[in-house]
Amino acid sequence: MTKLNVRALSAGLVTAVALFSCVSTALADDVQSNTVRLGLYSVFYHTSADDISGPYVPPGVNLKEDNLDTLYIAYIRRLTSHFDVELTAGYPPLSKTVGVGPAALGSAPYNGQVISTARWLAPTLLLEYRFMDEASPWQPYIGAGVNHTSFYDRNSTAAGDAATGGPTKLSLTSSTGPAGTVGFVYKFAQNWSFDASYSIARVKTHLTADTAGVIRTTDISFGPQALVLAVGYSF
Repeated sequence: MTKLNVRALSAGLVTAVALFSCVSTALADDVQSNTVRLGLYSVFYHTSADDISGPYVPPGVNLKEDNLDTLYIAYIRRLTSHFDVELTAGYPPLSKTVGVGPAALGSAPYNGQVISTARWLAPTLLLEYRFMDEASPWQPYIGAGVNHTSFYDRNSTAAGDAATGGPTKLSLTSSTGPAGTVGFVYKFAQNWSFDASYSIARVKTHLTADTAGVIRTTDISFGPQALVLAVGYSF
């Protein structure tokens, strides 16, 4: 997706949220307009990457991401009886990158080894549509929006340094792309609810590895899909 398309998508979402905020009529006094959620955020990666390229790299050297669990945190604002806006994030987890390809690079084991780690922060803004009337305790919904992922604490492991030939510095570009979700809310008490959802996002990055001035690179598409199980409190 081009930068122009990303900006257009972001601008469209912001415009939609502003429009629904302006045109929606006041909700009934007993409708709770704010919800916070905490829960489990299970991320399943579907990694695809170009083979790593650069000096002394044989063909077929690739990588993948390990799946992970982290804390899910979200704030939901009711716009109308059917539309919500959600700002969601997870506690920045430790993401592990695993080597794929040759069993070894020189004398260093590679395939299946954890070659690097990083943490990421990935806030997502979603506009969601609820299908049922306000009185229903069951509220299935769908949503679409924008995800922004930035990486920090990027480190090559001992296995990664051995495979690359020495201490290696890593950089990963940030990513902005579309996101979507489908799920349901079940209200089991006056202020409490249970939420389950499944989400997808487009997250891509350009990896640069610098080993004493020897540069290797690859482009990675993470293809994350996330299962969320959470409890919400409305007020």
